[in-house]
Amino acid sequence: MGIDRPRAVFLDRDGVINRPVIRSGKPHPPAGVEELEILPGVADALSLLRDAGYRLIVVTNQPDVARGAQRLEVVEAMHQALMQALPLDEIRVCPHDDGDSCECRKPAPGLLMSAAQDAGLDLEGSYMIGDRWRDIEAGRRAACTTIFIDWGYEETRPDRPDFTASSLSDAAQWILGHSRSTHG
Repeated sequence: MGIDRPRAVFLDRDGVINRPVIRSGKPHPPAGVEELEILPGVADALSLLRDAGYRLIVVTNQPDVARGAQRLEVVEAMHQALMQALPLDEIRVCPHDDGDSCECRKPAPGLLMSAAQDAGLDLEGSYMIGDRWRDIEAGRRAACTTIFIDWGYEETRPDRPDFTASSLSDAAQWILGHSRSTHG
């Protein structure tokens, strides 16, 4: 058996860490720090995962930057607030839109792959938690176990996530039980 590499829990931002703004049944990011509301139970769930040895990495699409509807400085201010409030290791952002054909916009796995390369992470022992199909597909493409937080949005649902949760707390409990049974 080889050297154990660190494992991570990759987390989408809007709808997993903070409350999204719902318009026409679909989630949208908050406009700025003043609208940023961390969801109930998130801090405790992250602490449990951190205590279990997982690196906590937010991977978020923020296409409003490319669309000119949001400034990168505002996105960075929200991330600074999240980093100060929560036990996160890092936040990785894709500021592109679909037309940019980048490798970092989920469902492409680029954000997860680059984080894994930079930190020597074991992707097969890692998890991707998201509230949209793009998150689950990115996790699948990166060989992570996928967890879908189902808020009942009026949009395409992900194809066969490994687990469906009602919140990050629910997802964290599943991970902790799952990782004990598969790695312990």
